[in-house]
Amino acid sequence: MPLTVKPRRKRGTRIVVTVLSGLLPVVLGFAILYMQAGRTLSQSTAQTAEEAIRQFELMLDNNAQAAADLLPLAGQPCADVNLALREQVTRRPFVRSTSLIWDNTAYCSSLFGDIQEKISAGNYTHGQLSLLEGNSVTPDSALLVYRLSDGEKSALSTLDGFHLSNVLRLIGRKTSLVLQVGPHWLSPDMTFHTGPLPVFPVAPATLGSSRYPFTVAAGFPEGETWRYMSSEYPPLFSLLIFFGVIAGFIGHFLQGRSTSPSHELHRALEAAEFIPYFQPLVYGDNKKWSGAEVLMRWNHPKEGLVRPDLFIPFAEHSGLIVPMTRSLMRQTAQLLAPTVASLQEPFHIGINITASHCKDLELVEDCREFLEAFAPGSIILVLELTERELIAPTAITHQLFEQLHALGVKIAIDDFGTGHSSLGYLRQFNVDYLKIDQSFVAMIGADALSGHILDSIIELSAKLDLGIVAEGVETLEQSDYLTAHGVNFLQGYLYGRPMPGAEFTEALSHH
Repeated sequence: MPLTVKPRRKRGTRIVVTVLSGLLPVVLGFAILYMQAGRTLSQSTAQTAEEAIRQFELMLDNNAQAAADLLPLAGQPCADVNLALREQVTRRPFVRSTSLIWDNTAYCSSLFGDIQEKISAGNYTHGQLSLLEGNSVTPDSALLVYRLSDGEKSALSTLDGFHLSNVLRLIGRKTSLVLQVGPHWLSPDMTFHTGPLPVFPVAPATLGSSRYPFTVAAGFPEGETWRYMSSEYPPLFSLLIFFGVIAGFIGHFLQGRSTSPSHELHRALEAAEFIPYFQPLVYGDNKKWSGAEVLMRWNHPKEGLVRPDLFIPFAEHSGLIVPMTRSLMRQTAQLLAPTVASLQEPFHIGINITASHCKDLELVEDCREFLEAFAPGSIILVLELTERELIAPTAITHQLFEQLHALGVKIAIDDFGTGHSSLGYLRQFNVDYLKIDQSFVAMIGADALSGHILDSIIELSAKLDLGIVAEGVETLEQSDYLTAHGVNFLQGYLYGRPMPGAEFTEALSHH
């Protein structure tokens, strides 16, 4: 755009405009960085609290199941049921001990056998949970007791405070995180406290479990916002000053006009710059190729391949992800249809969808067009639900998934175990596959807690009769572990990195 000639201003006015032009981006920048730091810390504490809730609920699920299995035995002689109590401790992770109660008297324990100890239901929050400072075996180690009652019968299962503090310490390593049950609370150093929770001046977050009567609280100490800015933003401070100087020089002469990112995405879509990359999946038992996940890449004419995290979130926010995915599906069909037709077994093709795809029924037609491009029965189309945006269970979404299943399309939950709505999707939608997030796979053999979570996810998929895919498999140790635990499909650098269409079809023909 040609410059517009304007009358020259007085020297004093020009100086004022120059100074204001220079100060404006600096002041606004500092204000924005301060607000951004506050939002980041708030998101961190909220996510930390949510993750702690999930981990504690997972632990308590083991204790609740142990108590449920033992409750029918309450009232029977201790000699007859003591082995069953000890078996629950042996079989279930996080269950430290179990006890049976009859008429408010604990009479049998997995630790001591025959006992006689009065138990008051009033000591348990909602009659269910009690956080104790310790017991006669470990007086200095806190423990959490789960109680399940039916009339005169009750069953207790105990969770060691070491596991609780371990979760508080690992999940809350960047925040202050505590667990509260009734009037008592536990800190990450496994110290038992009674009374009000500590005050977190910065980004406080308190979240209660919807399934068990406990609460977690998270936050940061005073001054954390400035400490965060000073540790994370020094380069940005220098940039702000630099931009302030530049703005001061050019603010009097030029009025910049920013280019709309959506316009650039529209241009790239019309130019077919969004292309598919393929990462192979293999069968868990024989390691033969079973399919591929289709990944979107932006082949920018000047920048080259642009990372997905730099454009996918904005594409989802603007709704452009829908036509971009449609283009990706058409390119995929054109690339793979000739090669897949010669395979002996149906080839799994996974494509990511988001909440934007579930607002109407257009996705059904896109999938129908995609399937018609292949020989009948030659592929299995798997739509992977991502969780960057929540998919609401509306009448449209239920109708959408019903029609997709009628077409033979399978549904998978991507990155299962990390998103805030994974279990909600299991309840609300007819899901066929779970994809284990690579963060759990990476901890195989290194972290016991993640190993328990991974085993629980695999066990959950087996109980629900769901297929299971493990992402991020990079070592033989991980592969052998997942195969031994019956994981159906594996995906990761051990078997192949994402590759462009021509390279993938050539590799597929050899496999």
